[in-house]
This record gives sequence, C-alpha cells and structure tokens, in this order.
Amino acid sequence: MKTKILIFLMTTLFTANSIPMFAQTGNEKKVLIAYYSLRNGNTRVVAEHIRKTVGGEIFRIETVDAYPAVYNKVTTQAKKELESGYRPALRTTIPDFEEYDIIYLGSPNWWNTIAPAVMTFLEDNDFEGKTIVPFITHEGSRLGASITDIEKLAPKANVLKGLPVRGGSVDSALPDVEKWLREIGMTK
Repeated sequence: MKTKILIFLMTTLFTANSIPMFAQTGNEKKVLIAYYSLRNGNTRVVAEHIRKTVGGEIFRIETVDAYPAVYNKVTTQAKKELESGYRPALRTTIPDFEEYDIIYLGSPNWWNTIAPAVMTFLEDNDFEGKTIVPFITHEGSRLGASITDIEKLAPKANVLKGLPVRGGSVDSALPDVEKWLREIGMTK
C-alpha cells in the first residue's frame, strides 16, 4: 500500500511540474514573435532564439517593396523614410492578431529607432491590453530610442524591458536571450 501511495505521489508531482506555468493557472497566453529582418538576417536569428526558449508562433514582417541590396543604400533610404514619416506597405498581415496576448517584437536599430516596417506593423494593429517584448539588433547603438518609439506607437500596450543584441554576436546570443527572458519574468 505504501508503495502505491508513493508511486501515486511521485506521478502527481512529476506531472504537475511538467505542465507549462500558464496552463497550471488556466491563464495560458498566446505568443507571437513578430520581427523585421533585412534579408532574413540578424533579427531573424534572435527571433528563432526566442522561439526556442518560449515557443509561440513566428511572423516575419515583410515590406511590399524590397530594400536595396547594398547596405549603404539601405541606410540612406531608411534615414529618408524616418525623417519623412514614411511607412512602407507590408506584404502580409495577421488576420487573428487579436488572439495574441504577448508579442515579442524584433527590429534592427536604424538611425536610433525601429525600422519603418515595424512602425507600420505597430500602427496597423491594435495593441490595447497586449504585452510587447522588444528585441533590437544593432551594431553599437544598442536600443537607442526604440523602446520610447514603440511606446508612442502602441500607447495602450504594456512594453517590457527590451533586449539589445549586437548583430555580429547573434549566433552566440542564446544564453543572453534566456537570461533576459528570466529577468523580465517570461521564463523560469
């Protein structure tokens, strides 16, 4: 009898500990990892690191018109777009956006802020009551004004502490991503 009770208790404890944290409380959150990455580069890699850690659905923000192939031309075009307030049209949208609770939002840092495509994404969707978890790739400018600009474009969202990741180190950034997610309470 003692053996059966012990097996029952061990099974119960094991099963309870293997259930995701949100499922235990009945508060399961639907996660979206939305990112803009020039030519599927650095920001995509960080988005994949996040997905490996927290799960969720991934969505690549893409513009209808591609940016130039030469990086210096990209930065020149981005600067003009940012100065003029231009918002590029996006190739696809998320039809069930309202179902998501937590949106990990990734962008390269262009001229001290998020890419114009990410600005379009923020303006095209209703973020009221949602949590935005920003991650920004850069080559030395870190977060810049990205977080402030996200808060301006989605004023009814809860914007958490962002993660800056240097572009040259994205491949080895998984430990930094995991640490950041623990610090902001998104994982154990």
